Amino acid sequence: MKQLSPTSNNIKISAKELKLGNLVAFPTETVYGLGADGLNPIAVSKIFETKKRPTFNPLILHINSMQMLNKIAWLKEKKIEKLLDKFWPGPLTIILPKKEIVPDIVTAGLETVAVRMPNNKIALQLIKELGNPIAAPSANSFGKLSPTTAEHVAKQLSEKVDIILDGGSCNVGVESTIVKITKDKNYLLRPGGISVEELESVAGKFENLNNENKPDSPGQLKIHYAPEIPIYFFDEEKIIENRYKNLGGLFFRKSKLEKYFSSIKILSQKGNLNEAAANVFSFLHEFENENVDMIFVETIEYSGLGNAIMDRLSKAVNKFR
Repeated sequence: MKQLSPTSNNIKISAKELKLGNLVAFPTETVYGLGADGLNPIAVSKIFETKKRPTFNPLILHINSMQMLNKIAWLKEKKIEKLLDKFWPGPLTIILPKKEIVPDIVTAGLETVAVRMPNNKIALQLIKELGNPIAAPSANSFGKLSPTTAEHVAKQLSEKVDIILDGGSCNVGVESTIVKITKDKNYLLRPGGISVEELESVAGKFENLNNENKPDSPGQLKIHYAPEIPIYFFDEEKIIENRYKNLGGLFFRKSKLEKYFSSIKILSQKGNLNEAAANVFSFLHEFENENVDMIFVETIEYSGLGNAIMDRLSKAVNKFR
C-alpha cells in the first residue's frame, strides 16, 4: 500500500492503477472512497471482497461532468435537473435509470444507478484521468466507521488497497444525501451532507423511503457505521451504573454528566451542525484509539444536518442493542 500526496503526477499514477483493475482510496468532501473503475465489473468485485460488503448493497458511481452522467444514466425529470444545478458538485446522490454500459454488480442487479459528482478537486481530477466513473463506497470495512482521513483508511484497510491519496481531512464528514425522484414524488433514501430542508426549497416535499431488505442505494441498512466499542445514546441510569468503567462521552455542546467520563469530545462548542457533522466520525475513531470501555453519545435534534448525524449515530447504536 502506498500513501501518496495528491500531486498531478500521483493522481495520474493512481488513475493508471484504476485502469489496471486495482483499488485506490481517495478523498471527497464527505468521506474517503474506496474506488474502482466503475465500468469494469471485475475491478468492482474487488470492492465487495475488500470491504466484506454484501453484494446486494448497490454502489455509487462518481462522475466529473454531465457528459459522463449521460454516458451511464437517463435524465428524465426536470426536478432532477434543478437539484443538480443547485447541488452539484456536492454531497448529493441521485438514483437514476441506468444505461446498459453500467455493470450489474454496481447496481446489485437493479435497473437504477446511484450517481454523484463530488465537490473535491482531487476526486474530480482522478475521475478525469481515468476517463470513466469511479465506483466508490466509503473506504472502510463494511459496517465500521467511515474514514475522514487517510490514516483512518490505512488503519482499516492497510495492505488491501493499492494506493491511498492523502487529501487531508474531509470537510463535510458524513456521506452524501441520497434521493430518488419520480414524476409524482420525491423520496429521501439517506440523509447526508445536503439537508432535506435545502432539497425541499428546490424540488418540493420529500418522503422518507427505506428498503432495508432490498436496498436501492447505500446506507439503508439498519446497522452500519459502528465503532468496535459498545456505543449508546445518553442514558443517565446506564451511565451511573457503569461509572467505574472508562467511559467516552460524545457531546454536542456540554453536559452535566461530564464527571462520569474519562474522555470527553465536543462536536461543536458553538452548536454548529456543519462542524458537528465534520467531527462525528473523526471523534469516534479517536475513541477507538483510547482506553474506553463504552461510548455514550448525546442526541441531536432531527433537523438540517442533525438528521444525517442522528442517522449515522442511530445505525452505530443499533449494533449494540
